[in-house]
Order: sequence, then structure tokens, then C-alpha cells
Amino acid sequence: MNTFPVAEKFVSINGEGTRAGELAVFIRFRKCNLSCSYCDTRWANSDCTPAEFLTAEELCGYVASTGVKNVTLTGGEPLLQTNIYKLIKMLITNGCRVEIETNGSIPLKELSSQQYRPVFTMDYKLPSSGMEDFMCTENFLCLRPEDTVKFVAGSVDDLERAAELIRNYNLTELCHVYFSPVFGSINPEKIVNFMKERRLNNVRLQLQLHKFIWSPDTQGV
Repeated sequence: MNTFPVAEKFVSINGEGTRAGELAVFIRFRKCNLSCSYCDTRWANSDCTPAEFLTAEELCGYVASTGVKNVTLTGGEPLLQTNIYKLIKMLITNGCRVEIETNGSIPLKELSSQQYRPVFTMDYKLPSSGMEDFMCTENFLCLRPEDTVKFVAGSVDDLERAAELIRNYNLTELCHVYFSPVFGSINPEKIVNFMKERRLNNVRLQLQLHKFIWSPDTQGV
């Protein structure tokens, strides 16, 4: 029987994305294929991270018990999980809105073409992350208006690279586009000024709400 290694599961508000501020059920899977310089869930990135092994049926039962309809699959990197589509399909057929937070390195083509398609919030790792070489730019072609590309910026050089990608791929015509600062590394005011200087219409600055409500290192929120 296929099971998923769940590092934690909980109900909280969405701290970012198009549903920021709304209640959501979070299912965090262990294991990631990247190692970003600013990662705030590094504790969940290893194969050795303590986990609860649950079936898709058990996870759907947990979600149903919460009474919350927004479900965020996160990690680690959730798309590393075998048979993730089975879980997505079950959640959607049960009436949930499923969002996947993915790091931008894994091809989305197959999953994005499925009948039961989740909403993607996809990172593009900018230079300061140390992981840009692993980005799959073909994923931009898989995005729809309900999806989001998130650029987490730690420097002006990061912002310059993000602006270049937005322009080259016409991202604001494809989906939502967000800038988010690396917490504690860049003043959000600097991002706003950059957006003004570049006339970045249809790009949004978003701060991670949960890091203002709770301590930035708090788990399970």
C-alpha cells in the first residue's frame, strides 16, 4: 500500500499566495531535491526527517475532519512523492481546492494536463538562492491564470533577474506574479521602489503573514 511521508499536518491561515489570509489544511511532505540558501523548512528536507506514513485515504480523512476546504501540499518538495496525483484527485473529488507549493525544478507538464488539476504556486529560484541552475523554465508554459509564480528575492540582483524573466516569458499575461523578500535580507521598501522604477504592472509584493503573526521559526503554523 502506497503511503506518504508526512512531516507535519495542521490547519492555519495561508501565509502567502492568492488565498493569503484564508484558512487552509497544510500537508507537509519530507524530502527536497534543492538546498536554497534561505530555506526556512530545511528541517523537513531530508529522507531522515521524522514522518508519519499515511495513505491517500487517511490524509483525505484527516482533511475532511477539519472542515476546511483549502488544502496546501508543501514540503520539502511535494512533487517528489510517488502517486501524488492519486491524493490530488481524491481531495478534489471530495470538494477541496488543492494548491501545490513547488520549487520550480520539477516538470509540471504531466500533472498540469490531468483532469483533476491542482493550483500551482511555483517558485523560481533567483541567484541568491544558489539553485537557479536547477530551474525548469518549460514550466512557465504550463501555467494558467489561477496559478502563481513566486520570486523570493534577497537582493537587487535578484529583482533584476526576476524582471528579466517576467518580461521574457510574459508572465503577467499567464498567471499571478508575486515578489516576496527573503525574510530579514532585503527591506520590502526596496522591492516597492524597484517595482515603481520598472513600472511592474500586475506584479504584487507579498509578505509572509505567518512570520508576522508567529515567530519566523515556528513550525505547525
